[in-house]
Amino acid sequence: MIGLIFGETKFPKQILKKIKSKKKYLIIDLTKNKNFQKDKNSYSVSIGQFGKIIDILKKNKCRQVLFAGKVKKPNLSKIRLDLKGIYFIPRIIKASKLGDAAILKEIIKILKKEKIKTLSSTIFTPELSLKKGNYSRIKPNIQDNKDINNAIKALSNTKEYSFSQGAVSQNNKVIAIEGKEGTQAMLKKIKNKHKGGVLVKFPKKSQDIRIDLPTVGLKTFKQCKRAGLKGIVLKHKKNILLDKKICIKFMNKNKMFLIIK
Repeated sequence: MIGLIFGETKFPKQILKKIKSKKKYLIIDLTKNKNFQKDKNSYSVSIGQFGKIIDILKKNKCRQVLFAGKVKKPNLSKIRLDLKGIYFIPRIIKASKLGDAAILKEIIKILKKEKIKTLSSTIFTPELSLKKGNYSRIKPNIQDNKDINNAIKALSNTKEYSFSQGAVSQNNKVIAIEGKEGTQAMLKKIKNKHKGGVLVKFPKKSQDIRIDLPTVGLKTFKQCKRAGLKGIVLKHKKNILLDKKICIKFMNKNKMFLIIK
């Protein structure tokens, strides 16, 4: 039996499709709208109910868990806590200041003390994590490659606990670096007068790649197109691409590229 700790985005649903016929599972549903309530093996739980989460896992003999999807920073004044939640809340408050992923990392530490192991989020969906190569008809030109290198350099220069996993470079200039609001918020602010430029989306320096791989899908490509960007660059085997066929079709139609470095 494996425990699937699910947050928002499409990624958890893709994992569930793959795992349903292969392995016994239960779902710890951390989504706001109880996205998995129709599944008979699902338990809707508040992120502050650590005692309840651990009890569910142990009662069902789950010694392994898998995290997938985004878990937003909780409103600490409204969060529901049980006894273990009260005990651990100071650590969660401290972690929340470092971003959403830090909250999940803190939960992993709590589970480890209970002898529950965390698996990689892509263990059942390796096809969503792409290898090196060009996945579109369009290839980056000399200027595109300069922008790719500039954006990669900008990300490598960020601090260890930076929120940045995305940077945009255009015409030899880094015009945006992701903040704690995320990639989508960064892209919405870009208003390019001249088309061109690239989005590079790599793991953060302190990122736990078991739970927090950079993820892109059709929405990301559409946002890049609206921002006038020409392509997206991801890290080899440290990424998740959702709706691959649809994304590639969109890229080719709009003369954009996807490169895995």
